[in-house]
Amino acid sequence: MGVTLPFENLDRQDRILAVAGVTLAVLLAAMMLLPVPYAVQRPGPTVDTLSERDGTPLIEVDGAPVYPASSGELRLTTVSVSGGPDNPVGAFEALEGWIRGDTSVMPREDAFGEADAEELSDFQQAQMAASQSNAAAAALQELGYVVPMALRVAETIPDSNAAGALDVDDVLTAVVRLDTGARVDLVDFRDLTDFMRGVPPGTTLEVEYDRGGAAGSARFETSPRPDGDTRPGSVLGVYVSADVTLPVDVSFDITNIGGPSAGLMFALGVIEVMTPGTLTGGEAIAGTGTMSVDGYVGGIGGIRQKMHGAARDGATWFLAPVQNCAEVVGYEPAGLSVVAVEDLTQAVDAVEAIAAGDVDLPRCPTP
Repeated sequence: MGVTLPFENLDRQDRILAVAGVTLAVLLAAMMLLPVPYAVQRPGPTVDTLSERDGTPLIEVDGAPVYPASSGELRLTTVSVSGGPDNPVGAFEALEGWIRGDTSVMPREDAFGEADAEELSDFQQAQMAASQSNAAAAALQELGYVVPMALRVAETIPDSNAAGALDVDDVLTAVVRLDTGARVDLVDFRDLTDFMRGVPPGTTLEVEYDRGGAAGSARFETSPRPDGDTRPGSVLGVYVSADVTLPVDVSFDITNIGGPSAGLMFALGVIEVMTPGTLTGGEAIAGTGTMSVDGYVGGIGGIRQKMHGAARDGATWFLAPVQNCAEVVGYEPAGLSVVAVEDLTQAVDAVEAIAAGDVDLPRCPTP
């Protein structure tokens, strides 16, 4: 007895249409798997900075008393990004990203630039190392330590008044405000940033420096703060790096995470480890934000994915940079309370308030 195949019941035209339909479906499926020039951001893993790995604390301090936390969490948050030089995404993956509420899709160059996989990895690891150094310095200063540092010009900003007046590698030693005579000797980064908060844009300063062992000075007008920097005052018009000498040895045992955005949670973790008692009060607190050596919390990318990752992993509170507020409001996951912070002191105050059960904390304003 013969077996009747589905196509045997169709006339020639119907068979052609059926074959064409199947072929089209196969082609569409194949096209959905082809690489597309997009990057997809998803919630990445979170890591409790107070935790241990194989019996070794993630944060170790040598040269000062330590007080390991008995409860609570301070979770750094991450974003998993696909679509880079070594892991392209397909059309289906990009389409799914546009649909999901915890995922975002962007042009590949916006996420990765023109760097290849090795260059990108090296850059991210350098950012991570800098964030750890800044976090340790900021935390120790918050705890009252004096942290010696040399303030070195890393780069001049084109078209600023400082361009041509200061050179890369100049070590800044003092700043004088000519209209008032106010002077500050630059022992650490906070000396400079605290002084500049009270200096309006366009104010003429005399900046003293050491250039290759020879003392010198330059006079120029200060520049307005860049967009997104809500602090009062002005800036010199140069990027300054701090050659830090830590009075206490602080190390971080963390791998497979790059970038600068864990700085805030690293700094809070150091403060928790070096402070008697439990700073968190047993609460699960997550957050993100870059950390400058003077304790300023800077904005980051992927804030929505990081909030979702925090909620997924059990956090009930989230510390977010003030600069990211526009991306926070209306996108907070259910059960996650978001607190806006501008500097490390505010972040410490927020953690202590959460531990005390105070829910009246600074939130991102509704537009």
